[in-house]
Amino acid sequence: MEDTSKPNEEIPKTPSEEGKEETVEEPQSEPEIQSDEETKESAEIEEEIVEEPEPEEKVEEPSEEVTEEKPIKAEEKKETPKKKVDRGPDFKYIVRLSNSDVGGEKNVVYGLTSVKGIGVHMATLIADETGIARYMKMGDLTDAQVDKLQETIDNINKNAPGWMLNHRKDYDTGDDIHLIGSDIDMRLRDEINILKKIRSYRGIRHERGLTVRGQRTRANNRKGLALGVSKKREE
Repeated sequence: MEDTSKPNEEIPKTPSEEGKEETVEEPQSEPEIQSDEETKESAEIEEEIVEEPEPEEKVEEPSEEVTEEKPIKAEEKKETPKKKVDRGPDFKYIVRLSNSDVGGEKNVVYGLTSVKGIGVHMATLIADETGIARYMKMGDLTDAQVDKLQETIDNINKNAPGWMLNHRKDYDTGDDIHLIGSDIDMRLRDEINILKKIRSYRGIRHERGLTVRGQRTRANNRKGLALGVSKKREE
């Protein structure tokens, strides 16, 4: 019998054995022993390199207490009444003009508008006619200035132009006049009675309590009891 095995043939190695051969551990070198001077120098170098980070500025967030204080402050403002400024002993807090009370803390222009029948434009004209400053306080006016204002109001028909007057083409005289105070209501009532007497369309509408100037009455301006649409009764 012949020996079929070949002496020179190499036996194949498993992958585990190949890995073992490749990973050959190298002998570890002994750690070098540093002297005391070298350790001190290395520590100083590390301290220089490692810089302490600057502390970040913290943004203060609004605390809950601050948010709660805001509505409290608003309530305090509402509750605190306005303090009256002492204007002096000669200051008049109420001025009487054309049978109406005018606040003394108002300006001349806006104080005159408290009188029925006088608007802002008419008040500026009256102030300019009397020579009084428009934005002067009514309470600071002297008695002579108040009398001068009253005089110009009484003679407003002569001083004001026709287009500024509130009652043009009077029924009796046909003139342009300016009515003030209670005269406005009295003249309006008289003219409505005249329309009713002559049986004009406007007078009849006033009598019946309906709209006078062509407004609709189907949906709006309904008076009396509200009645719904009634269905026809079945026979």
